[in-house]
Amino acid sequence: MSVDQEKAAPRRQARGERRIAQLLEAAANVFCTTGYTASSTNAIAREAGVSPGTLYQFFPNKEAIAIELGDRLIHEMRETTGEALAAVDPSTPLEEAIGTVVDRFTAFSCQHPVFFALTHGPDIPGRLTEEHDALHTHLLGQVEALIAAFLPGAPAADVTRTARMCLGLYKAGLELVLSHEGGERDAYVQELKNVLIRYLEPLLAEYRATADLTTTRTP
Repeated sequence: MSVDQEKAAPRRQARGERRIAQLLEAAANVFCTTGYTASSTNAIAREAGVSPGTLYQFFPNKEAIAIELGDRLIHEMRETTGEALAAVDPSTPLEEAIGTVVDRFTAFSCQHPVFFALTHGPDIPGRLTEEHDALHTHLLGQVEALIAAFLPGAPAADVTRTARMCLGLYKAGLELVLSHEGGERDAYVQELKNVLIRYLEPLLAEYRATADLTTTRTP
């Protein structure tokens, strides 16, 4: 390879990466607007302002675009949830802890609404479904670890059940959050926090009262 060819290779690679980013952004807009099933490569190319032939240089079909987009978002979601949950100290008041986690989680989902569209539709590509299931399992483990830190010594079954309820409540509330905008969206985010606080607060109080009683009776 000549010197000129060696210099040109990185430029071609950079152009290719920019084109892929452009196509993925266009796909995200189309998937959010029409849904995955009703979307098409022609619509994505039109949204990106390129010809279908240009799109096919990078992706063979709609499914490949969805998988690439989903892979990137799932990776980013893993990082976001890990940072959000790791930032919570067990000594933090419950209301503050829930506020921190919900704000970080909902900020990601509001910034990338296509993530919800790609992971909750009826016809999602199989590989993406598998990766989302793996993300859910990973996230459940992180939530369990946080709840266990708030409830040291609690039975593992209780911790798992509580973590699953928290995730279920969050997912149900998130759909309402994403279906609204502006001040109404903020109001639903606050309602979601309130639901989680009202669910967890009595559990924490009951567990701590039981733990204190056990400690008092211990000779």
